[in-house]
Amino acid sequence: MGEGVDAGAGVDEAAQVRAFWSGLGLPGLIDVHTHFMPGRVMDKVWAYFDAVGPMTGVDWPITYRDAEDERVRRLRDFGVRAFTAMVYPHKPGMAAWLNSWAAEFAARTPDCLHTGTFYPEPGAADEVRRTIEAGAQVFKAHLQVGAYDPTDPLLDDVWGLLAESGTPVVTHCGSGPVPGKHTGPGPIGAVLSRHPQLRLIVAHLGTPEYAEFLDFADRFAHVHLDTTMVFTDFTERLAPFPPALRPRLLDHQDRILLGTDFPNIPYPYAHALDSLARLGLGDAWLRAVCYENAARLFAGSPAGRRLGPNCS
Repeated sequence: MGEGVDAGAGVDEAAQVRAFWSGLGLPGLIDVHTHFMPGRVMDKVWAYFDAVGPMTGVDWPITYRDAEDERVRRLRDFGVRAFTAMVYPHKPGMAAWLNSWAAEFAARTPDCLHTGTFYPEPGAADEVRRTIEAGAQVFKAHLQVGAYDPTDPLLDDVWGLLAESGTPVVTHCGSGPVPGKHTGPGPIGAVLSRHPQLRLIVAHLGTPEYAEFLDFADRFAHVHLDTTMVFTDFTERLAPFPPALRPRLLDHQDRILLGTDFPNIPYPYAHALDSLARLGLGDAWLRAVCYENAARLFAGSPAGRRLGPNCS
């Protein structure tokens, strides 16, 4: 039976996280939304979060501001059997460099799903094709930070390649924590209408447009949503998840995936899991979200073959 896992001072957090998934009969966790980046990029990301308080009115301390090898070790200690290296560009010429770094990181970190990214620029489709051929298992698109329109004609072949290859793309398309010019359900909805086979993973459950992005899961068979930061005390202060929508989380039990935003979270990793458990949606839901759905989604990848399709 899954139990709450909030870690307090002096508590062995890794032991508590392991107790959570072992109590569900799982072999571990799969976290589809974690960040590993080149050092100077990660430093800039942390500097952004250090300054984000004035934008949101809430301080955003980085809980796991550690060296890269320590962050990998911590995820392994938690029992995270597969994770991602979500990288994202904010200007032309950056995507290829990030893809090269992510390929090297995945090669030396076998439990990391090889992650790619893209930006609307000439040659974007060629870069995505090369990245898929190099073994990319998942992509990241960040419409808020990248500040680009996902319907840009330079990206039409990119979305087409991702849809045709069945490669999932984790997309920050909701308007939280602060809206961007191209966030919200409208722009990415136009992409889905054009590419209905796209395996889109809506990051943060579409915060704060939860209902609208759940509607996408109703309409498009390959749309998934990740739980990154949703339901935590932190996000409940900024954009609470409406209790009336909880039954829809059960409706889409097979397409909701665990995501955390590790290491860039302002609370312990264990709290993200506790926030899922306290929804009261049952152990079968927790097993699906925390492991089974991602194992099935990535079943064709090297990591997926190692994880297995399910754990029942």
